[in-house]
Amino acid sequence: MESLKRPRAAHQSKRPLARLWNGLFYSLNGISAALRHEDAFRLEVLLALVLVPIALHAPASGVGKAVMVASILLVLVVELLNSAIEAVTDRISLEDHVLAKRAKDMGSAAVMIALINVPVVWILVLI
Repeated sequence: MESLKRPRAAHQSKRPLARLWNGLFYSLNGISAALRHEDAFRLEVLLALVLVPIALHAPASGVGKAVMVASILLVLVVELLNSAIEAVTDRISLEDHVLAKRAKDMGSAAVMIALINVPVVWILVLI
């Protein structure tokens, strides 16, 4: 009977702590790449550096502050995913294609919704 285990890629370690350690560095590489190559991500990080301390000092409950900070972090997460979509799309082809445009536009729309979410959440928490 064949094994039901998934085959392990050559770069994957068998040890969970080693995988976690490697994953940390992959994540840091991703953040570094976004900071180097993505203007929008840099701007959103600057906004986060301003808004997170404001949220932490806002006249809100602990949960309210957590939700305010989470709304800011959501923007960064969505921007990273959008940048990944754009990078993969550009890697496949730089020529105009309706599906490539749709993917990039949808990623951009996700960022816009995440950005709209920030003031909505902050207003709801602070009123």
